[in-house]
Amino acid sequence: MILSKRPLYAVASTTLLLLPSLSAHAALIDVFKDEQGRTKWQHVANFSGSVLIILLTLSLIGLAISQYRIRLRNRQLRQIRRGLESEVQKRTERLHESNQLLQESNRALEEEISEHKETAAELIKSQAYLKSILASMPSMLIGLNDKLEITHWNKTAQTITGHGEDKVIGSYLWDAYPTITLAPEQVRQVLESGQPQQIKHSQRGQYYFDITVFPLEGQSGVVVVVENVTQRSLAENMLIQRDKMASMGELAATMAYDINSPLQGILSDIAKAQTKLLSQGGNAEEVSRLLKDAIEQGSQASAVVKNLLDFADNNAAEKQAAQIPQLLDHCLELAEDVISNPKGLHFRDIAITRQYAEPGPELECYVAELQQVFLSLLRHAAHALNARYGEADFTPQITIEVFDAYESLWVKVQHNGRGLTPEQQQDIFEPIVQQTTPTNPKPLPVENRLSFSYFIVTEHHDGEMAVTSDIDIGTTFHIQFHRHY
Repeated sequence: MILSKRPLYAVASTTLLLLPSLSAHAALIDVFKDEQGRTKWQHVANFSGSVLIILLTLSLIGLAISQYRIRLRNRQLRQIRRGLESEVQKRTERLHESNQLLQESNRALEEEISEHKETAAELIKSQAYLKSILASMPSMLIGLNDKLEITHWNKTAQTITGHGEDKVIGSYLWDAYPTITLAPEQVRQVLESGQPQQIKHSQRGQYYFDITVFPLEGQSGVVVVVENVTQRSLAENMLIQRDKMASMGELAATMAYDINSPLQGILSDIAKAQTKLLSQGGNAEEVSRLLKDAIEQGSQASAVVKNLLDFADNNAAEKQAAQIPQLLDHCLELAEDVISNPKGLHFRDIAITRQYAEPGPELECYVAELQQVFLSLLRHAAHALNARYGEADFTPQITIEVFDAYESLWVKVQHNGRGLTPEQQQDIFEPIVQQTTPTNPKPLPVENRLSFSYFIVTEHHDGEMAVTSDIDIGTTFHIQFHRHY
């Protein structure tokens, strides 16, 4: 136990405090007097000496106690100092060890940072190399996430569309590139099935593209690759196309002159018969309606023949401005009367959806020829819809879209009927020159071909025509008319 120090003056003070209590015993003083009342100084001296000795003894005892306490405190301080020195030494040793570990960690970290820098440099080099490869690809490379938003857009895509990567990243593909001949349903089918899909897209005599959509591994998204295979396809078809072009002109001219002569006589006779019936009075309304319908159908046949003649001698009449939406509406009305299947679907039973840009786009064109093109597309759509007519939960639909984009007028005709196979897509715009035989089969019959429509669009209107199709989803025809300012 550590005793507290008490200084000498404290002992003296205690003694002095005891003196007042002596006054209470004043009577004892009488002890130091004799019978005559005289003071006995010898007794006083002896008493005072005794008191002084007691006080000195007490003081010495206090000093001894204080000295003992000081020595005890010093001993404790020395112990504390030795403990502190030991602790400081231990702390110093631990600090030294920590410094060594820190130095070793710093050296390891420096080596790791050096390796990381080398790895980062290699990674940057690899990324730059990969980016250079993707940028140098002649094919369009488009990355899409599960929301069909663009995540990658290579240099070829920028060149073809005119949109930079910074403007289209994160955008819906068909908002950034509405003219792509690929349907959102086809992309979603790849996302759901996880199986790649290839679509052939061609402009006969101009270019051929293979559109491949394949899913990403380990991520939710797809990559769309539009590969230009024009040179290969042209090389494969060069000899065949040369023979075809040599014979098509002769075939078209022969058919045109053989059909047009009696057709003009029929139209003339029907017009005269209608005039006479109306001039004689009576109820000739039904006959007049039938004759008018015959005249209208004859005019359409005459337009087809005219197209054949133009195809043969490359002569063209004067163009005139026409509202394409109005022309399409007229063709839809006409199709209700002339397009039907007596044993199946009637055109008037098809649900029609119109998506026209406002104001209605106008085009310098040959009205009768474009009417024949649109009627041919509607006839083809009706035939495809009739192939699925009667299926459970099937509603025949045709969607017609007209809009301006990239200084061109676009017309899209889409239906949800039986689609075309890749072979049929390649064959649909090709005319039949040779007879179909078991050794030379043709994917499409004559009535389902659109060679004349293709000719009217590409040759007479300086446009382009393409088809994208899926057997289970349907078909979309894309027509592009270039604007000339």
